[in-house]
Amino acid sequence: MADDDTDRGYLLDNRQSEAGIRFAALGELFDRVTFRHVDELGIRAGMRCWEVGAGGPSVPLGLAERVGPTGSVIATDIDVSWTRDIAGGVIEVLRHDVAADPPPPGGFDLVHARLVLVHVTDRAEALRRMVRALRPGGRLLLEDADPGLQPLVCPDESGPEQQLANRLRSGFRALMAARGADLAYGRTLPRLLREAGLVDVRADAYFPLTSPACGVLEAATVRQIRHLLVAEGLATDEEIDRHLANVSTGRLDLATAPMISAWGRRP
Repeated sequence: MADDDTDRGYLLDNRQSEAGIRFAALGELFDRVTFRHVDELGIRAGMRCWEVGAGGPSVPLGLAERVGPTGSVIATDIDVSWTRDIAGGVIEVLRHDVAADPPPPGGFDLVHARLVLVHVTDRAEALRRMVRALRPGGRLLLEDADPGLQPLVCPDESGPEQQLANRLRSGFRALMAARGADLAYGRTLPRLLREAGLVDVRADAYFPLTSPACGVLEAATVRQIRHLLVAEGLATDEEIDRHLANVSTGRLDLATAPMISAWGRRP
């Protein structure tokens, strides 16, 4: 990626130091949900999995535990900074653009992407490529945010601290939308999976209303986009400092946007 990709493309650049903190917080918040679905889909020893936009290591490692030494996991991302160290054994790590590059060869029993497609400009093409990569009977599990369903970081907007937090979250959403993110994408997943030819389509949603990991995620995200919030006139440095201090107290009930999980099977 070019040095100015954070200003033109993906808002949350994996190369920034806060990215690792964000990945760990997202894992704490959502890994249990992801692996509940993975286990219900019957992913087991000997199967072949493609983790799209892996970002951090927790999901590829969890998949590797399930497929065992006779299976395989291919973890791909545009930036593999946070996953390259887990390569080896059943895990292969590849630099890959899901909307532009051919799928890894061989066919998969499971293709999974979490909090990826909402940020991909050509998400329709990315979805087509993931469906094509499924073996007959293979499962696609997509998990993506829908900030439009619940846009607030503090749903209980009870005072000025919460109001400031929500105003900064609104600025974050504006930056995402300006870079092509679809803030209502999650709710469309069941229909998109059916239109792609998958069967047995199901979906559910999850979001925490308060969690220590939400505070860690919020602080890391705000620090990562701080310069853009200021440059775009969405917040001042003083407001950001005040918000980060409020988050550090642990007194704010911080939430996330709902994560919609949708899955279907290739006939």
